[in-house]
Amino acid sequence: MAAIDGLPPLRDVIARHGLDARKALGQNFLLDLNLTQKIARTAGPLEGVTVFEVGPGPGGLTRAILSLGAKKVIAVERDARCLPALAEIADHYPGRLEVIEGDALKTDFEAMAPEGPVKIIANLPYNVGTQLLINWLLPKTWPPFWESLTLMFQKEVGLRIVAREDDDHYGRLGVLCGWRTQAHMAFDVPPQAFTPPPKVTSSVVHLIPRAEPLPCDVGKLERVTLAAFGQRRKMLRQSLKPLGGEALLAKAGIDPARRAETLSVAEFVALANNL
Repeated sequence: MAAIDGLPPLRDVIARHGLDARKALGQNFLLDLNLTQKIARTAGPLEGVTVFEVGPGPGGLTRAILSLGAKKVIAVERDARCLPALAEIADHYPGRLEVIEGDALKTDFEAMAPEGPVKIIANLPYNVGTQLLINWLLPKTWPPFWESLTLMFQKEVGLRIVAREDDDHYGRLGVLCGWRTQAHMAFDVPPQAFTPPPKVTSSVVHLIPRAEPLPCDVGKLERVTLAAFGQRRKMLRQSLKPLGGEALLAKAGIDPARRAETLSVAEFVALANNL
């Protein structure tokens, strides 16, 4: 694969630094720089934008983001073995790449956000991707510190993120994402695009924050969705019994014979607001 930036091909970088992908870290490296550019372009124009990236590994997506003109990339990498490879990219783009060695789940991205537009673009490690998304959906203030999220997940997780009512994949994650963002699947990535190839297809999902989500206490929304989808095949009069059952449903104007997967985001918000 021809380089996009004058840096060596990623296969050479991986071989030189001994960067075998480790399952324990949820690592699957993308080596196709055309594909990493496609992911970065999904986030829209990057000129003047600071980008947060998680799990850059040998830096394939990092290089794509920088080559497309991002003002700066702040990358959080847990695997110390990757730091020398990322340092080479930082030398190639002076002052535009900051690498933080650490655990993204323990990183306060909001506190690090600079003035000006911020986007998050990442091929997320499979084992922490969903929790990171939830953390970004629940910052201290709203609208959030980020303009958009462009994230890669296992396709199964991507389908849950974009699912709406009456969809088999609809659940707690779909309600939370639908409440606070407009989310869509951008494109799929086949297993053979990765080294090593995972056993599943991946999907790139793009999320844009809603400027004014329906007013709701997130704690109550989580309680309602946990109860409703915890027994998703039961009627709501039964699954929501611990939270008030038919009395709660009557306050929200919802038929107690319905099931969780038929309720819209607005109806879940109504339940939470009447809890």
